[in-house]
Amino acid sequence: MAETTAASPKATSKKMRRQEAEALILAAAEKVFAEAGFGGATMQLIADVAGLPKANLHYYFPTKELLYRQVVQRIFQIWLQAADIFDQAEGPEEGIGAYIDAKMEISRRHADGSKVWASEVMHGAPVIQDYLETTLTEWTTGRIEVIERWITEGRMAAIDPRHLLYMLWATTQHYADFGHQIETLNGGAPLDDVQWEDAKFNIKTIILRGIGAIE
Repeated sequence: MAETTAASPKATSKKMRRQEAEALILAAAEKVFAEAGFGGATMQLIADVAGLPKANLHYYFPTKELLYRQVVQRIFQIWLQAADIFDQAEGPEEGIGAYIDAKMEISRRHADGSKVWASEVMHGAPVIQDYLETTLTEWTTGRIEVIERWITEGRMAAIDPRHLLYMLWATTQHYADFGHQIETLNGGAPLDDVQWEDAKFNIKTIILRGIGAIE
């Protein structure tokens, strides 16, 4: 009889339940950490927001620090995926333009995760400093190399890639980290679909013209 490597329906169902539970917990943790910070957040509060018993949280995430690191890593991995378009693009107009689009959508859909990251860094990264020194440093070095290649090819102005990256991060993440301020200036309402598209268009136009990637 031929052997099969396919997972049993029972195992598949168990894996799906685990993924669903972890996603529910991470969404709740993002919200609580964004509002209360690491110090003010408790596992009980996160459990309450998730609508789960506290024991369930400890089953999937034994400590608050482990859960917090997972929240931070999750938003960073989403940002990394956005940068895939950046890396594979022919030039800065396509790469940086697509990167801005993707980062703006992340700010719209994962605002709490962005706020957690910003708060952590503003407090000196007490929990994720090792992450900044390794993963973020390696990622930044790789993007600098891409931008320097575009500069060498004459596709954009000769500017310092680091400051361009800082500007891209600050501008796109502003729409998440300072969302309340933007809503207030928008008459107390979140940006609608048309306003988000307008924001992306204007940011791309300002930055791409500024670096000489478009006329």
